[in-house]
Amino acid sequence: MSDVATKKVRAPAARKRATSTPAAAETAAAPAPAASTELIRVLLSVRWRDLDAFNHVNNSTYLSYLEEARLRWMMGLPGEWLDDQVAPVVAASTLNYRRPIEWPNDVVVELFVERVGNSSVTIGHRIVGAAGGAPLYCDGNVVLVWIDRASGQAAPLPAAVRASCA
Repeated sequence: MSDVATKKVRAPAARKRATSTPAAAETAAAPAPAASTELIRVLLSVRWRDLDAFNHVNNSTYLSYLEEARLRWMMGLPGEWLDDQVAPVVAASTLNYRRPIEWPNDVVVELFVERVGNSSVTIGHRIVGAAGGAPLYCDGNVVLVWIDRASGQAAPLPAAVRASCA
């Protein structure tokens, strides 16, 4: 055996992660802030096609679950949130994967307001198990920006969206 193969390498201390274990990651992920406005809770069933080669929900599918919940929220808004002139686009998304989602399973996607701007809204999200005391699978946020379709520039947040987020 060569000296290189038996040599131990230590990671620099400054590179340690704050949440190094799954249990720590779960306790670090707090529920939606009490002061936030809850937008919607959507029950979704995990589909067989959502699974990857490791028999859990593929990471990209989490984005689809969040999209489905956002669309259900927006479709339920009283008033215009989309028209021929303005439309929302995803400007940023942050997903903290806390644990794998397995099949069969039902999950709940929770959306809540983190910030409302002039042309954007930051929507916090959590994906949790549907059963009581179920685990937190994912949390984070998505920034939606409303744009003018013709120019591609930011447009004022529609009144229906602003009212829903208040």
